[in-house]
Amino acid sequence: MIRHFLLPIVLLFSNPLLAQQKVTQSSNRGSVASLHNQIEQIAGAAQGRVGVAAMLLETGESVALLGDQRFPMQSVYKMPIGMAVLHLVDQGKVTLDQKVRVETIEYVSKRQHSPMRDQFPKGTDISVAELLRYSVSESDGSASDVLMRLAGGPKPIMAYFKSLGIKDIIIANTEKEIGGDNAVQYRNWAKPTEVVALLRLFQQGRGLSNSSRALLLRLMTETETGLHRLKGQLPAGTVVAHKTGTSWTVDGITAATNDVGLITLPTGQHIALAVFVSDSKADEKTREAVIAQIALATWNFWKK
Repeated sequence: MIRHFLLPIVLLFSNPLLAQQKVTQSSNRGSVASLHNQIEQIAGAAQGRVGVAAMLLETGESVALLGDQRFPMQSVYKMPIGMAVLHLVDQGKVTLDQKVRVETIEYVSKRQHSPMRDQFPKGTDISVAELLRYSVSESDGSASDVLMRLAGGPKPIMAYFKSLGIKDIIIANTEKEIGGDNAVQYRNWAKPTEVVALLRLFQQGRGLSNSSRALLLRLMTETETGLHRLKGQLPAGTVVAHKTGTSWTVDGITAATNDVGLITLPTGQHIALAVFVSDSKADEKTREAVIAQIALATWNFWKK
């Protein structure tokens, strides 16, 4: 059963970066309370915990459901890892065309997703740019682990985000480690409100150069996974830059079915949206439909 906390319906997220924005309401579309109630009703179908945070970035208007709870990220964390590597590029410590040796020992297990491993079963020398594409656009676990190694491991990555004021996104393990023990995924967690804080920083161009931001935004827009999640029920042609995350189902429980990203509205404004479906008894179609319906609800509310 989903546990709901008595949170303010219209709120300033606890992250101080978000708190700088004044929350506003538009009378011609109703109160944010109605959007919150709609999200809460949709979430019930997941038969698990559903964490949501959404913000119309240009106004700061926001809504959240279990927004300050911890949720396992799974591959959502490839987006912040990508940011950390691109920060090294901006510093001149790494170049996009730099070749990196990948040994077979670094490949994730066969049951984990890795197009790079499948294409280069004996290992390969591959550019940083290609590693980013594999990791972000194709959600390749092996590529993500190589990028983490290139960044110096979890500690430097976390230090980078701490410098940006992001504290409630925790990257602690490689994909290979996560794949080896189902419990490890819970050590790599995020709060939905903090993910929206990160997306807001990213949209504002903070933490990365313009060229690095443009590259990561393109890779997120070209993401091949999760077509039935944030994008699933939005009008055709809607630009969605996003990153998914998915766990296995163990004993009928799926720990993570996630999608986070930036949705561009017809007005040119942007919704930062994070949806985490955790410890769910529902089937995949239902879990993904919950995410899609929540995305559509925010779209319909803020599109005018």
